[in-house]
Amino acid sequence: MKKYYLVVLSAFLLLLSGCATVTNDIQVGAELIPNLKLNNYKSYDWMSSHGILKDPNKTWQSPKINIAGDIKFLIDRELRKRHIYSTSGTPELAVSFFVGIDMENQEIQLDQETKLKLNKKIPKGALVVTLIDVESGQVVWLGEAVANIQENVTDEVVRERLDYTIREMFKLLP
Repeated sequence: MKKYYLVVLSAFLLLLSGCATVTNDIQVGAELIPNLKLNNYKSYDWMSSHGILKDPNKTWQSPKINIAGDIKFLIDRELRKRHIYSTSGTPELAVSFFVGIDMENQEIQLDQETKLKLNKKIPKGALVVTLIDVESGQVVWLGEAVANIQENVTDEVVRERLDYTIREMFKLLP
């Protein structure tokens, strides 16, 4: 029995140590209309979701999970935490998100051996979430995230990265 607990504890610690490296490339930010009180909003409905893929060489391999469905689920969760609930009636907010992937993204990096700056292909992905005041049509909050596209990762890693991204993004929602 002690071995079982030791194995479970070791696996848990291994998962925790891996979390930092799984998400360390994700950069999250947000913009909010000044002096806006989001706690005045109590309801939302989904407006749209879009995606764009720039991959002329067809190197990107889509995960087997429904990424748009997972993103929507995670956004729903974060809005519920803030007591903003989905409605099929007349919502106060409209929610939209956009996902973009650029497999041809180029970045300048410093080669550690030669100390030369090199242009290197680093595929990137971006997620933008908007909350729009339905009455005025104005964007009241915009969350954004950029990350490297990691290839050959499991569905669990993709979900972990999405969960981290949206959780951190919505921490910036007042």
